[in-house]
Amino acid sequence: MRPGTTVRWRRRVGRWRRAGCAALIAGAVVFPLSGAAQPRIPAPAPAALAAPTAATLDDVYAANRANAAQASRMAAGHGDAHRAAADRSLADRSRHLLAFDGRGAGLATEVFGDLAHAGRVAVLVPGSDTGLDTYGRFRAAALALHRQLVAEAPAGTRTAVVAWLGYETPGTVSTTVATTDRADRAAPGLRDLVDDLHRITGPGTRLTLLCHSYGSVVCARAADGLDVSDIALVGAPGTGADTAAGLRSDARIWAGRGADDWVEHVPHVSADLFGTTVGFGTDPVSPGFGARVFDAGDGGHSDYFDTGSLSLTNLARIALGETTEVSHS
Repeated sequence: MRPGTTVRWRRRVGRWRRAGCAALIAGAVVFPLSGAAQPRIPAPAPAALAAPTAATLDDVYAANRANAAQASRMAAGHGDAHRAAADRSLADRSRHLLAFDGRGAGLATEVFGDLAHAGRVAVLVPGSDTGLDTYGRFRAAALALHRQLVAEAPAGTRTAVVAWLGYETPGTVSTTVATTDRADRAAPGLRDLVDDLHRITGPGTRLTLLCHSYGSVVCARAADGLDVSDIALVGAPGTGADTAAGLRSDARIWAGRGADDWVEHVPHVSADLFGTTVGFGTDPVSPGFGARVFDAGDGGHSDYFDTGSLSLTNLARIALGETTEVSHS
């Protein structure tokens, strides 16, 4: 084999893989797919709780852990060992659940760090195919971010990360991933979360939204007048707005995309088909959108929160307000 043949082959396979993923997403826009029916897993209704405050956080965490434990028992009784294990893990005494709902694909809001005393809070908003059955990978991203914040925070600055799986995410290959419908339904919940966090942490706390993939669309739909300092869009297919100014937010708007992210190949268009708008318009990392474009490194679509990555480093700097330290591509 001639020198360099293996490298060229790997690059070619990588291009085929990225192009195939892009075609799959584009196909979901034009050719609606019928998703397989998901079995209904029994679970209790969420715990009925008053709006959380710093004084009630421990009680809120305990109530949601108890609800997750009950959901685990019900899932086990239904014969779903995988969901039972996922719920049981969330019910562990070490977990800080600000919210939990084991019904359907499941919802959870988990806190990492001392939220009541944090001066910097980063909220992670996930993209497609995220639910309780796949929650582990989302939690891993939140943990990596929190470790990075702790390592880089100035002396005396307390930090927290909130992993917000607070909406029903679309499937990657589905009609829902190509429209703003799920994001429109999710936006009020994200706005409510921001209100809750301000109530818990008090004035002076800096809140940042870090929004991955379809989560960028959710953040965009919630952005109008939202009381956050920064909104970072990573691996975004678009936002549904033509420009950053169109988000009608006083927050700094950031955008980054890894060099190996297949989202680059998704058509950045928006069209009205049969009364539904499909596609999300302008590419957020393009000059025409007007975001602050940061260097997200060489990773792929699932690599933005990898420990040691340039993307994670820059996202932590954004969350800490160290904007002059953010590197740009």
